[in-house]
Amino acid sequence: MTKTSKKIAVMGSGAWGTALAVLSRNLGHNVSLYGRNPETVEKINSQHINPYYLPDVVLPSGISATTDAGSALSSADLVLAVIPAQVFASALAGFARFIPEKTPVVLCAKGIEQKTGRFMSDIVENILPDHSLAVLSGPSFAEDVARGLPTAVTIAAKNINLSREIANVFSGPVFRCYASDDIMGVEIGGSLKNVLAIAAGAAAGRGLGASAQAALVTRGFAELRRIGKVMGAKAETMTGLSVLGDLILTCSSSKSRNFSYGFALGQGKSTDGLKLAEGVATAPGAADLCKRKNIVAPVIDAVANLLDRRITIDQAVTALITRPLKSED
Repeated sequence: MTKTSKKIAVMGSGAWGTALAVLSRNLGHNVSLYGRNPETVEKINSQHINPYYLPDVVLPSGISATTDAGSALSSADLVLAVIPAQVFASALAGFARFIPEKTPVVLCAKGIEQKTGRFMSDIVENILPDHSLAVLSGPSFAEDVARGLPTAVTIAAKNINLSREIANVFSGPVFRCYASDDIMGVEIGGSLKNVLAIAAGAAAGRGLGASAQAALVTRGFAELRRIGKVMGAKAETMTGLSVLGDLILTCSSSKSRNFSYGFALGQGKSTDGLKLAEGVATAPGAADLCKRKNIVAPVIDAVANLLDRRITIDQAVTALITRPLKSED
C-alpha cells in the first residue's frame, strides 16, 4: 500500500504526544503539535527539545508546535488525541469545533474517567458522534518510539478498512501497526494494565521476589480476560499486543510510570513529585466496573484499596495469597 504524506495534528505535548509527533515527522508527514505550556512549545520550535517530558531526545525539525488548538487542527487529515484521561473530556470539548468535518480521531489516551466510569472511546463518541474513531495502543514507551527503537502496536476501529488505512499511515521501518476492529478489547488492555503495573511495582518495591511478581501479573491477566469476555472483547485481542503485550512491558520496567509508582509505595516512600501514573486514577473506576459487572478481580480490588489507604501492601498480599483454593481460570 502506497504511503502519502498527511497533515497530522497531535493534541498533547507530553511524552507520548511528542513521541508520536516525532514518529509522524520521521515518516514524512506534516505535523502540528498542540501543547498548553508556552515555554515547552517555544523550546520544541526553537531548540527541538521537550525539556520536561523527553529531555534527552533531539526532535526532528519540521514539527510545528503551537498553543493554538485551531491552528494545529486546521486542515488536519488525522487527529491524534493524546491528553490524560482525567482531563480528556473537557479538553476534547474545548477544541472539538476546530476538527475538520469527517476527519478521523485516533485515540491515544488510556484510562477510565474516574467520575463517570467511561472509557475514552465513550467520551469521543459522545462529543464527536460524526467522526470516525480509532484507538492506538500497545507495548510502547514514549522514549523508545522517539528514539526510533523497534515497536509494534495495534490500531483498532469499528471499520477494519479504516484501521488498515491508519496503520499504513504510521507504519515504517521500525514502527509496525497491526489492524483490528476490536476497540473495546484494545481499550481494556491500554487502561487496566496500568492498574496491574502498580501491583507489580509494589511487589517489587516490597522485595517480595520475582515469583510473587510473576504470580501477580499472571493472575492480573486472568482478570483482564474475564473483563474482556464480559465486555465483548475478542479473545485474540486479549492475548495480543494491546493487552498481554502491553501488560508484560508495563509490569516489568522502571520506565513505566505506573510500575515506578507502585515501587515507591512498596518501599514506603512518598509518591509526591512522581510523574503522572494514570493507573492511580483508573483503579477506582476499574474496581467499580468489576463490581457492577460481577467480575471477580481481586488484584484490581487490592490496588484500589491500597491507593485509598484502606489496606497496607502486606495486607493486600496476605488477602491475595489466602483466597479460597480453586481451579486456575
